[in-house]
Amino acid sequence: MWFFILAELTVFAILILAFAVTQMFNPQQFGESRAALDSSIGLALTLSLLTSGLFAALAVEQVRQARQGRAALLLLAALGTSCVYVVLKLNEYGHLAGLGLGMEHNTFFTLYWILTGFHFLHVLLGMVILAWLAERCRRRAYRPDDHGGLESGVLYWHMVDLVWVLLFPLVYVLN
Repeated sequence: MWFFILAELTVFAILILAFAVTQMFNPQQFGESRAALDSSIGLALTLSLLTSGLFAALAVEQVRQARQGRAALLLLAALGTSCVYVVLKLNEYGHLAGLGLGMEHNTFFTLYWILTGFHFLHVLLGMVILAWLAERCRRRAYRPDDHGGLESGVLYWHMVDLVWVLLFPLVYVLN
């Protein structure tokens, strides 16, 4: 899992670096384009993912205390708060597309769609993992001394959180 996460973080690092460097060469375009985004939506997206990550971390702690049922509920809460992210992001995508701010609009939006779209796919995969982990907890598949699979899945979810914490200021806030 560590190798997979490091590989994914490397890809995200390259994309983030490309965004930052391109912004240095096109500050006016990036500033004007960024104005079309709603930073309060970006903040809500951030809070939903961080809350989801908290629930997932608490689920691991519950398994360590032999409370698999509670862990399953916490993982379902993590899944629910990640659904908030998906709904908000899809609404944002629809709004931007409706304004004609698609991938070919300008360099900012090309990079915006690539970065956030790639992250969105990771969120969807993470949600599948959270659902699978919740079901495994419901079936009491993990024990306090044997829950490496749970930790690996939650670690992936934290990688998704971490990347968004970097993307939010870069894409929505920093000029």
